[in-house]
Amino acid sequence: MFVVLRLLSLLLIVMALMLLGADLITSLEKGGVLTVRSIEQVWGLFARNSEAAFLTWLPRAMPAVAAGWVATLLSLPAWGPTGVLGVILAFLFGRRTADIS
Repeated sequence: MFVVLRLLSLLLIVMALMLLGADLITSLEKGGVLTVRSIEQVWGLFARNSEAAFLTWLPRAMPAVAAGWVATLLSLPAWGPTGVLGVILAFLFGRRTADIS
């Protein structure tokens, strides 16, 4: 189980670095104008129909407060939550050293 979670943490960190690099390249292409893609924008790049369906379903399925939290989560920079979660998992399930007594 530790190996799977270590691998997942590595994948999340790599994905965060890739998203951060894509934002950097896009910013350079736009002449230095800072461009940061949100989770919603990245999701829309992969599956536009499912994103639109989720956003129309969200206000009807949840209370307003919960829908607001989900909307806030979707507006975060895409590299942020993946990187933070990957680093936390890496610290929690990192290599274990044998306790030499």
